[in-house]
Amino acid sequence: MTEEELNLKAVIGFKGSVGGGLILHPDNEHLIFPLGCTIVVRNVIQRTQSFLQGHDNHISCLSLSKSGKYLASGQQTFMGFNADIIVWDFERREEMHRLSLHKVLVGSMCFSPNDLYLATLGGQDDNSLVIWNVESGVAICGTPANNETARCVRFFHGSDLDLVTCGNLHVTRWSVDLVNKKLRPTNCKLGMCKRKAVTMVVDQDDSAVYCGTETGDMLEIGMERCLFKKMGGNKVNYSQGITASVIMRNGDIIAGTGTGIVVKFSAKTLKVARQLKTPLLGGITSITLTADETHMFVGTSQSNMYWMETDSFASELRNTCHFERINQVIFPRGYSGVFATCSLSDIRVWNAKSRTELLRIQVPNMECYAMVFTPDGKTILTAWSDGKIRAFLPQSGRLNYVINDAHKGGCTAVASTSDCGRIVSGGIGGEVRVWKMYSQTQVLEGSLSEHRGRVYAIAITNDDKKAFTSSADGSCILWDLDAKSRSMCLFESTMFKALVYHPDESQVLTTGSDRKITYWDTFDGQAIRILEGSPEAEVATLSMAASGSHFVSGSADRLVKFWNYDTGLVEAIGAGHSGTVNSVAISPDQSFAVSVGDEGAIFLWDVPAEASAAMRDMSALEQ
Repeated sequence: MTEEELNLKAVIGFKGSVGGGLILHPDNEHLIFPLGCTIVVRNVIQRTQSFLQGHDNHISCLSLSKSGKYLASGQQTFMGFNADIIVWDFERREEMHRLSLHKVLVGSMCFSPNDLYLATLGGQDDNSLVIWNVESGVAICGTPANNETARCVRFFHGSDLDLVTCGNLHVTRWSVDLVNKKLRPTNCKLGMCKRKAVTMVVDQDDSAVYCGTETGDMLEIGMERCLFKKMGGNKVNYSQGITASVIMRNGDIIAGTGTGIVVKFSAKTLKVARQLKTPLLGGITSITLTADETHMFVGTSQSNMYWMETDSFASELRNTCHFERINQVIFPRGYSGVFATCSLSDIRVWNAKSRTELLRIQVPNMECYAMVFTPDGKTILTAWSDGKIRAFLPQSGRLNYVINDAHKGGCTAVASTSDCGRIVSGGIGGEVRVWKMYSQTQVLEGSLSEHRGRVYAIAITNDDKKAFTSSADGSCILWDLDAKSRSMCLFESTMFKALVYHPDESQVLTTGSDRKITYWDTFDGQAIRILEGSPEAEVATLSMAASGSHFVSGSADRLVKFWNYDTGLVEAIGAGHSGTVNSVAISPDQSFAVSVGDEGAIFLWDVPAEASAAMRDMSALEQ
């Protein structure tokens, strides 16, 4: 059977750390932004999404042509390797050209005003400026940008052959000599002004450029004679620098700072005309104006998108997501309308249909390693890096109770019996503990200490009498919860990362650092079948269909794979993550799967149509 492409249904996320990465198309309908190695095109009116996939590593910069016809995206890669640029036909959502000259990182890009040329700037390891023909995808000319690192490139508004770059301690004007295929530089005289420019805008009449700096200043440099003219913003403390800027038709400049402040500089004096009083969440990395310039979208480093008026600065949070590694995704038993995720900084509950955040739970300076809904749906059990088990109410997020000192060094796994009468937890040191739940208290029933490494997963049998635990020490142990003793043990030379029961509990699936997916017989503990889960990276997570006909895996090679349980063959593969897939969960209605990873993105995948019926057919389990 041939492997199909797993259909990407939707994503929740926005790579807010990419400077200038949030772009509003001139049609005022489409928002374009990066998410790992995927570009998301969101229709803000119809609330639909489409995806551009072609990069094999994190996208580092985006640029849209003035007409909106072309989109360019650049990526980062590893030392010594070329960093690709892809030019897309936006209307057809197709790749036009793949440009490959820069090394390690593409730092900035800009289309010429008539869409004829694309200027690209490499990162600090490359630091070269290249001009490309957009139609043919051929490089016209290139040169080192400066002795110091260049960070930003912009074309003039009225010329396809004039552009300017800025960076550490320099601003340079360039003229493109098409006949000789050369770039002619003119270094701007900055005098005693020593600044590191981060962002830049060009005046509407091309008479000046305005550079936002790491020290929070806004510099004006005249382009006619390439001279420094004046400085603004230094009377107000923008301690983490000016990190994003955009110029309006009347000449006013709206800038964002690393502390989340939005500020407007007046056109001629560079004095602060207006400033946002309450900082946004995260440093501002992107500002994009609507066509009438009455509103703007603002993106921050904490993956938040704000809708803001350009005059009053009245703001509204439009989209939000995790901005750090996500450790796990879970569904309540029997309900597919919501799911929950946990990350380094918080727990969030999401509406699966609208993809909006319903609830956020934060415990300062603590990481949530694992979580589970209790079967009655009344509690979210969470395992934390401080060794505590915290239980929250899923509607309000209120803390219900805490089991203090559950595990020394950190609690890494947690599970609940179907009657909600017991909790089984695992720790970073390998201990497994059983807790008896009463109406007001939680009592330790037993501590099982045979594992010698972190406990990654816990699976409890349907009759609540036994629990399987997987550990980094290369063992999986089946525990008798009543006798508090070991019933069976599986050994393999691997770090067991994930463990799931087949619904009839005759077999259990494990996977881990050896890249294998192994079927084990739960009667005698023998390995029945071993599958190659990934050719090159560890498999980190598994999720089983309700009928046992299929399962889904996620791995460090950034792929989500949809498997047929009986044949052991991959039926579909989903690509889109740009980091390890840490957790995957099939929805209780078996219609879609959710995966989360290191980059902080949440991907929703459609279950293949031919598999959906088999996943819902429970007749085989009833025999």
